[in-house]
This record gives sequence, structure tokens and C-alpha cells, in this order.
Amino acid sequence: MRLSEPYAIAYQQVDSTTNVFLRLGTNRGDIEGYGCAAPEQDITGETSDSVLRAIRDTVEPAIKGADPLRSTHVMEKLKELLPGQRSALAAVDMALYDILGKVCGVPLWKLLGGFRDRMKTSVTVGILPAAETVARARDWISQGFRCLKLKGGKDVDEDIERVLLAREAVGKNVELRFDANQGFSVDQSLRFVKGTRKAKLELIEQPTPKNEPALLGYVTRGVSIPVMVDEGLMSLRDAFRIARGDLADMVNVKLMKVGGIYEALQINAVARSARLEVMIGCMDEAELAISAGLAFALARPNVMYADLDGHLDLLEDPSKGCVTIRKGVLFPSTRPGLGFEMKTS
Repeated sequence: MRLSEPYAIAYQQVDSTTNVFLRLGTNRGDIEGYGCAAPEQDITGETSDSVLRAIRDTVEPAIKGADPLRSTHVMEKLKELLPGQRSALAAVDMALYDILGKVCGVPLWKLLGGFRDRMKTSVTVGILPAAETVARARDWISQGFRCLKLKGGKDVDEDIERVLLAREAVGKNVELRFDANQGFSVDQSLRFVKGTRKAKLELIEQPTPKNEPALLGYVTRGVSIPVMVDEGLMSLRDAFRIARGDLADMVNVKLMKVGGIYEALQINAVARSARLEVMIGCMDEAELAISAGLAFALARPNVMYADLDGHLDLLEDPSKGCVTIRKGVLFPSTRPGLGFEMKTS
């Protein structure tokens, strides 16, 4: 799927994405489960080709004939067979939860707990020159969004300028978040937070390299705003280490990074016990995957933030309609499961 608006982050330029859709059939012909993988080489270590191979060579022979309602049994088996292939696992996980919702005749967000029925999301502004950043921010605000996430991490001084100008443009009632995507050192992170103090940022996300978690801890202890871990959280074990070491104030849980809803629920429990605030995030994902992330977020009271905008710029999304967005607020489908059925002609 091409993006209507290409964007830049600290380490890459993005103008298209490839998602892999999975359909699980059952011996009840009227019920099928659908999942979606959004692999990203730099994040999940996967490609669309590797996901396809995993599904064809490993998933299909491993789960054919299995009871889809024994989803924990299926996922624990696949975790052993597909170590590190998290978006492939996420696709299977979604499809199994979709089947469960359809068997029960209940939307997945309700089946998981239904703590709330809608959620505000941020929308992302990629790395742009200052004037274009301001223009893009104003455009999103005119569409009803009240929370913006600015990307940065390439140049501290330019990032400071962009944040201050964006705040001036959108006013004090709009939430501003900043994501450095691992682009800063500790010193740069401290300088950035000090330089943007007047902008009253809500948080700074993954300022330092993911492979050096101690650096994130130095930033967390050295700044006055919440620090969120993103790329540095890939597993339940990572969540435990982050909590134990007080390395961050907040965690960004993405189904594609952790392997689906089943894993996200466990990571969320660790975060809640450690009093870490939780955001549900996303990659460049079709609405089917966004629907799964939203279902998880709506079900858990401590998932306080959403960054589920990865579908907004995708052209020709075959799962369009799984979620609804109005003035920056996401609403889930009222249909059973994840609210998607493949159209056949």
C-alpha cells in the first residue's frame, strides 16, 4: 500500500508499506478469522517475504486441525517454532481472537473487557522543515485532532525550533508529544527537553538507542517530563527489565513488536504492577491491525494513551472500515470479532 503522504523519521523515509493478511478457515464454513502482519526490518527484523514463508512453512502445518478456541495452546507452540518473528505471530494471534469473537457473536473489544468504548489518538507529523511542520500541524488540528506527535532525532536545534513553533501555532490546549526514534545521545536529550520546556511537551519517546537501555534510564532520571520506551520494548522480558531498572516512565506497546494481543496483555500486567503508564502504538498498519490494537487498548484501564494512526495515509487498504475515526477519536466496530470479512468476487 502506498502512502498518500510520505514521511521521514530519524533513520528512514517512508512512502509505502507492505502488510501480509492471513485468513484462518474453520470447519464451520460461516466463521473465518483474519489477521494482519506489518513487518518492519528495522524494528521487528522481518520482511513481508519472511512472514509469508513463516506462515506457509511453519504456521500452516503446525496449526492445521487445531482447535482455534485453544488460542493459548496454539500461540505457545508457535512461539517456540518462530522465535523473534513477532509480526507473523501477531497475525495468527489476531485471527484466533477474531474467530473467538465471531463464535461468541461479540466485538473483540467487549470480549476482552470493554473498559471504554472509544479512545483519542495522536496523529504523527514526520520530520519536516519548520514552516512545513507548522502547516501540517495546523491542518491536523483543523480536522479535529487534539494530540500531535512530532518526529525528530536528526538535529537537536532544529527539533527544538520545530516544537516551539508548533506549540505557538496550535495553542496551549493541544497535546504535543515528541518521538526521537533513538536519534539522540543522553546529552542531546537533556538539551532538547530543556530547550522545549516552554512548549510543555506531554512526553518524549525513545530518545536514545534501543540497544543501550541504561542510557534511557539516565534520561528518565534527568528530565522533568515522562520518558517513553518504544523500540526498546520487544518482549515480556524487556518489560520486566524496564520496570525493575526504572528505565522509563511509560511503555509503548505495539502488537507487531510483541507478537499480538496475547503477549500485549501480559506486558500490560507487568507495566500496571510497576505503575508504568501504557500507550498502544502501531506501525504502518491496515485497519484490521489497528482494530486489534484498539480492542486491546479499550479493554484495559491503564492503557491511557493511543497512537493508532498508522492506517490514515494508506491507499487501497482492503480492510478499510474496521474502525471509525471522528475528530481524532477512534471508535471500534460493532461487528463480531475484529469487524472484518474478506470480500470475494
